[in-house]
Amino acid sequence: MTDSPRITDSHCHLDFSDFAGELDEVVGNAKRAGVHRMVTICTRLKHEPQVRAIAEAQDGVFYAAGTHPMNAADEPMASVDELVALACHPKFVGIGESGLDYHYTAESAEVQQKSLRVHIAAARETGLPLIIHARAADEDMARILTEEHRNGAYPCVMHCYSSGAELAGTALDLGFYLSMSGIAAFPKSGYLRDIFAAAPVDRILVETDAPYLAPPPHRGKRNEPAYTVHTAKVGAELFGLDYAEFAARTEANFERLFTKAARAAKAA
Repeated sequence: MTDSPRITDSHCHLDFSDFAGELDEVVGNAKRAGVHRMVTICTRLKHEPQVRAIAEAQDGVFYAAGTHPMNAADEPMASVDELVALACHPKFVGIGESGLDYHYTAESAEVQQKSLRVHIAAARETGLPLIIHARAADEDMARILTEEHRNGAYPCVMHCYSSGAELAGTALDLGFYLSMSGIAAFPKSGYLRDIFAAAPVDRILVETDAPYLAPPPHRGKRNEPAYTVHTAKVGAELFGLDYAEFAARTEANFERLFTKAARAAKAA
């Protein structure tokens, strides 16, 4: 184990074929880098048993499940009861990812919006954080999140945040969190770093979205949870903190939002 400050990869996809046969090595790499905890995300509910099995087999790995917006038109519509039932598992810590993606799948906007509202209702009922994917849908996303919040508060993280400043402001006003991925470390992402730098540091999480979006110096290669460290170092610079302090702040943020994972760690 490393003596480096501990951080959490709040969003990765360890069930994807990119990691087939290498999970023990990938999780070991993460822990040696100081990434002691990971949340692996199921994007199609029919794959939930496989994702659950990964979390059960790997110490420090938790999971969430939902229907990704790009899959919403191809999968059966999730029900609130179905999502709430999944939350009974001790390592199930979040609802989603859900959301809206009009960049690739704008033709399914209506079904995406319906699916999103189901996931919001499940997050509200369970108290588990809603994990949001938002791309090219800022106006509808802000409207739905705000409308639903009026119906009852729910915890939420805007995962892999790469949308505009206005949606970020709406999310923060609702008490939500913004998660930094490797995109924030890309050289041409100055606008995005400005959005994060303007946010309160106590609303920031870090993630990889592995196997996608590897930060420099691994850009263009398969991403993995160990590389969360590179994004976190960029975050520390943005907020004028040393790495250890930023790591501690994001750990506290994660545990404030993902309370079930925090309780599990304390009970271990």
